Amino acid sequence: MAKLAKRVQKAQELFAGKTSLTVEDAVALVKKAASAKFDETLEIAMNLGVDPRHADQMVRGVVQLPNGTGKTVRVAVFARGAKADEAKAAGADIVGAEDLLETIQGGKIEFDRCIATPDLMPLVGRLGKILGPRNLMPNPKVGTVTMDVKAAVEAAKGGEVQFKVEKAGVIHAGIGKISFADDKLAENVRAFVDAVTRAKPAGAKGTYVKKVSLSSTMGPGIALDLASTAQ
Repeated sequence: MAKLAKRVQKAQELFAGKTSLTVEDAVALVKKAASAKFDETLEIAMNLGVDPRHADQMVRGVVQLPNGTGKTVRVAVFARGAKADEAKAAGADIVGAEDLLETIQGGKIEFDRCIATPDLMPLVGRLGKILGPRNLMPNPKVGTVTMDVKAAVEAAKGGEVQFKVEKAGVIHAGIGKISFADDKLAENVRAFVDAVTRAKPAGAKGTYVKKVSLSSTMGPGIALDLASTAQ
C-alpha cells in the first residue's frame, strides 16, 4: 500500500497545475507518470453534452484505431455451416450456435466481442439479459450482426474499439498501451475523438464535446485542449 501511495503521490505532483494540454504533451505526461509493473493502458474519457435516456441523444459506434489497442481480443461468433468455417478461418476463438448458447447460459463467457450472422439473432436474442449488461450483445449499428463474418472478426482482432455513452454522458475506452510510441498514441487519441464527434446524435443540443481527458490504468487524469484533438 505504501508503494501504491508513493506512485499516486508522484503522479499527482507531475500533474499539479497542468490542464488543457495538447494531445502530445498529455500523452508524454501520462506516460511519464505511469509506474505500474505491467504495461498500462492509455484510457480516454469524453464528457458529452447528451442525455442518453433519450433515444435521439444516444451515442454509440465503432472506430478502427490506426495503431491498434495492444490488447488481445477474444472473439465469439454465432454462425452455422460455411459462415462458421469462415469465422474459424478468420481467427475467431469460439464459433457455434445452440452449443455456444448453452455455454453462455451456463455462465462461461470467455470472449471480449460477440458477432452473429443475422439468421441467428433470434437465438442470440435469448441471451440479452446476459450479454446486454456486459456490452457484448451483437448489434448491426457497430457491425457485429453481419454476413461478412470474416471482416468483422478481422476488425475486432485488428484494433477496432466500440464505444457507447454511459448514463452520465461519459464515454470511456482503452486506446493503446503506454509502451506505444508517443506519436502512435496521439494518432489513436485523435482517431477516437473524431469517431465520437462524427457520431453526434440528432438530439444533441448546445456543446457536444465538453471535456476530453487521458489517464493510464493506474494514474490520474489530465484534461486536453479540445482544439488539439482535431485531426
